[in-house]
Amino acid sequence: FAGLVGSAYHIVAFQPNSALEAVTRATNGTVTMAALGAIFGMTTCLSAQIREKPDEGLNYFFGGCASGIFLGVRTHSYMTGTMSCLALGTIAGLTKTGKKEGWTFVAPPRL
Repeated sequence: FAGLVGSAYHIVAFQPNSALEAVTRATNGTVTMAALGAIFGMTTCLSAQIREKPDEGLNYFFGGCASGIFLGVRTHSYMTGTMSCLALGTIAGLTKTGKKEGWTFVAPPRL
């Protein structure tokens, strides 16, 4: 779903020259985001099974890192892959750990 929404915004912001180009852009964005989600989920689950620690942030780090490496492969850039691996892995790992430990970043509104 996120890939489709992102593709729609991209098509509106950068007008394509033809309908075929618009369909190609939408397909590329949607398939890339779907692949990122699948890679993340598969890597996270495999890591949890192999390590026998199903509820740990490190599994999510591995999933985010694998997704980042896929972005690097997709863009043919080692630097993009490395930075995406570190960024997505860190965000995923900290998000999982934060939810598990009850971290709050923004206080609930006072009424």
